[in-house]
Amino acid sequence: MNHTRYEIARIVGARALQISMGAPSLLADRDVSDAISLAELEFERGILPITVERS
Repeated sequence: MNHTRYEIARIVGARALQISMGAPSLLADRDVSDAISLAELEFERGILPITVERS
């Protein structure tokens, strides 16, 4: 499914907030320490547990 840029921003932002609040990272390599960059990497690899429902 293709996401709009607004959906991507919302998904990455929500995941970055989770990471900054102490949620564990879903990536094995932790070279990135910035929460937003880490959330973007998780999104690009398709391993985020966040879904989008459209009506």
